[in-house]
Amino acid sequence: MTGVDIDAWLWWLIGATALGIGLVITAMPELGMLAVGAVAAAVVSGIFGGGAVAQVAVFAVVSTALIAVVRPIARRHRSQRPELATGVDALKGKQAVVLERVDGSGGRIKLAGEVWSARALDTGRSYEAGQEVDVVDIEGATAIIM
Repeated sequence: MTGVDIDAWLWWLIGATALGIGLVITAMPELGMLAVGAVAAAVVSGIFGGGAVAQVAVFAVVSTALIAVVRPIARRHRSQRPELATGVDALKGKQAVVLERVDGSGGRIKLAGEVWSARALDTGRSYEAGQEVDVVDIEGATAIIM
């Protein structure tokens, strides 16, 4: 029985595959970036015939560069709120028209084509029918206006 001599580029591809499987199982994007570094090292070995030092250097540089560039971008996207507001969040900041006098204890407004119960943010202030007001918050089924 003779030993099989596997080229270095194939080992890099096996490593990249293992890292890719780890990425799928754990959902750690860093493993994907390391897999790309391993593929780059395989290219250096297979196509350019680079030695072990060049292969490891390319793996380290590509993996580190990807992690340094992609992680901050991913973190920023993860922490941002969606730009498209839906539901009651979409109504905050909209203008409405007072239908029945609104004060600190209640009243009615027309908001986005619907009639809403409303109350004034400033309990000492009142708004008369026909006035345009701004919706600052929604509490349950009541719009808070100013």
